[in-house]
Formats: sequence, C-alpha cells, structure tokens
Amino acid sequence: MPDGILQAERDGSRLRLSAGGAWTLASAKALLDRIEAVTTGGLRQAVLETGKLERLDTAGAVLLHRLDLKLAKQGAQLDWSELRPEHRALLDYVKSCDANVKMRPEQGSGLIGLIIYFGWLTVFFGREALRFVGFIGQVTQKFLHLVTRPQRLRFTSIVNHMEQVGLRAIPIVGLLSFLIGMVMAYQGASQLQRFGAQIFVVDLISISVLRELGILLTAILIAGRSGSAFTAQIGTMKVNEEISAMRTLGLDPIEVLVLPRVFALLLTLPVLGFFADIMGLLGGALMAWNTLGIDPFLFFNRLHEGTALKNFTLGIVKAPVFAVLIALVGCYEGLRVKHDAESVGRLTTRSVVQSIFLVIVFDALFSIIFSLLGL
Repeated sequence: MPDGILQAERDGSRLRLSAGGAWTLASAKALLDRIEAVTTGGLRQAVLETGKLERLDTAGAVLLHRLDLKLAKQGAQLDWSELRPEHRALLDYVKSCDANVKMRPEQGSGLIGLIIYFGWLTVFFGREALRFVGFIGQVTQKFLHLVTRPQRLRFTSIVNHMEQVGLRAIPIVGLLSFLIGMVMAYQGASQLQRFGAQIFVVDLISISVLRELGILLTAILIAGRSGSAFTAQIGTMKVNEEISAMRTLGLDPIEVLVLPRVFALLLTLPVLGFFADIMGLLGGALMAWNTLGIDPFLFFNRLHEGTALKNFTLGIVKAPVFAVLIALVGCYEGLRVKHDAESVGRLTTRSVVQSIFLVIVFDALFSIIFSLLGL
C-alpha cells in the first residue's frame, strides 16, 4: 500500500486537493510536512478529492482535521462531500474529541479578557457537571440492576475495600480527631475563662465535634486517602488496558469496579465518623481537664445533660452522602484516565480537589436545610 499522498492545485476559483494512498501513522510525518506547505493563495473555496484514498486511521483523520483548520484559518472553506461514510465517521469523532479537550480560548485584555475567562469557566464546569451527572445515572442504573439480581454483587471485593478504606484509616482518623478535640477545648477555654463560663467548653466541644467537625474532617481525610486511591487504582488499570480486557470478557467496569467501592465506603464512613466523634470528645475532655481542671467525670456528666442526641444524629446522617460523593468522584476520574501515566497523576489530584469541594458544599447545604427546618 503506497504512502499517503496530498497534492494541491488551483482549479479556477477554488483550490483542488487530492488525498491518496494510506493516511496512517506510518506516513504521518511526511503528510504533516505537505499539509504545512499548503496555501490557499487567497482562494475562498477548496475541495478535497478522496477517490484514491485507500486507508485512513485515527492519525490520518487528525491530519485531515488539521488540514481543515489550516485552510479555515486562511479563510477557505473545505468541501468534504467526496469523503466516504466510514472515513467521515472517524473524522467526526476526531473533531468531537478536539472540541472536548480544547483548552482556554484566546483571552483579550482588561475587562473583555476577564469576561471571556469567566465565560470559559462557566462552560467548562457546566460540561463537567453534565458528564458527572451522566455517570451517576449509569451507576444508579447498575445499582437497580443489582437489586433485582443480588447474586451478582461482589461481596469479597466489598469486604476487601472496607478493610482498605475503613480499618486501615482508623489510626489517622482517630489521631486527627483527638487533636482537633484538644484544639477546640484549648481555644474555647481561653475565651470562656474571661467570662467565668468554663463549664460551657463542654457544650462547645460536643456541638462542634458531634454536629460538624467529626464527620467533616473524616470525610476530607477519606477523600484525600481513599478517593485518590480509587482514582489511581482504576486509572492504572485503564493505562494497562485491563478495563478494555474486562469489557472484552463481557464484564461491566461499573459493576465490577465502581459499585463495590461505593458500597464499601457507604458502610465504613459512618463507622469512622462515629469513631472520630468519640476521639474528638476524648481529646476535648483531656484538654479541659488539663487547662480548666474539669475532671472527666464532670465533663461527661455535663456532656450527658447538656448535649442533645440530635447533634450526633444530624452529624452522622451526612456520612452516607459524603461517602457516595467521594466514591463516585474517585471512580469517575479513574475511568477518565487516558493511556499515559501523566493522566493518572493529574486526575488523581483533580479527584481529591473535587471530592473535598463537594463535601464542603454539601455540608453547607445540610447546614442551610437544618437551619430552615429548625434543627
């Protein structure tokens, strides 16, 4: 099969281009040089003849797209009417990919540049949100399918992930929560001592830890620890073509990789949140005893009398929502990894940032809803 050919000649008021041979990766370098040499000479119309085009792969389609962009930049419109349907489908796919990965537009200066930048951000985040909602729909569909066929649920995988995201996270969650409880007690004591209201440090610690800080800090820790691990694990499988092999064997990656991780985090995050609450209260009790002289018996007696059960309930009810968000974002970004190692690192970072952002946003939404309900 001959190498790719590209010839250009003037035909009256239009430019006639003739593509032939094999437009493949093997001949891409030579074809690229020919494309760079093409000029319209001021003509506004161009036609591409593809009757002699014998083979076109993705690299060749990218080159055709580049030829189209080059002519458009010179003010000429290229006619693709002779392109065969199978080649047109590949070219349309390349164009769609180029539109999806297009980075920031050229920015102007001053106020116009700022408006363009924020407009680009709006479109970018809107597109990302739409894709993520579509992924949630796919996961929901597979979940409903598993409800009707529970024998397809992979309990071994769920237990394995529960150990990784739950049991192994206990030390860091407990330590951080204990220290946060101590910090809250110390800061509260330094302020309440001025008014002779040292005993109310117990109320401060209990409400802040049980209602907000315990589960929020646990979710942020798990997002950075386990959410990133989900992205890295699935992304590495994507790079190694394991997911493609899985699809070849008739296995659904969402059913095999995503749902076990969602279930594992859904079951373990509430338990970790409860453990964080206990450790936070213990840290606060220790600091209150050391700083204010409030012995542990008085501390927990005041805790029992002055703290409503709803503070713990309103805190722990957030755990399942945070768990689903963290697991879905981690798996979603992992499945978006391209076939290179750089993509794994970039999307792992993005996974952590997005997870923490969504956790804080939903925590704020919970606060607003609880306030409107008078809770």
